[in-house]
Amino acid sequence: MASIGRKRWAIAEGYIPSESSFTDRTLISHETACILNPGEQEANVSITIFFADREPIGPYRVSVPARRTLHLRFNDLEQPEIVPRDTDYSSVFESDVPIIVQHTRLDSRSAEIALLSTMAYADG
Repeated sequence: MASIGRKRWAIAEGYIPSESSFTDRTLISHETACILNPGEQEANVSITIFFADREPIGPYRVSVPARRTLHLRFNDLEQPEIVPRDTDYSSVFESDVPIIVQHTRLDSRSAEIALLSTMAYADG
């Protein structure tokens, strides 16, 4: 496959609601970064989280095997610290090989679930 993707991506929108109307993991409010590595080498990805009123946290580090995808829940990021709930944030992804990043949020604060998805901004 011809090389596609970029090494740097940004998601300007981020917010994890602390409340959910459900206890089933698939329906708990969450943010996800869908990372596609279409290349022939493993992708080593570093994620930094930015805030309006404090210094960034990170890097969080994940790997995506060659020709695979990873749906990474921001809710599951714990090291170097848990991503705070009910807080606006943005994120930057930096990879050693080209990847594609898409952002998804499931908001289940009410029984009428809301789902949004958008492509991240790519640079480099």
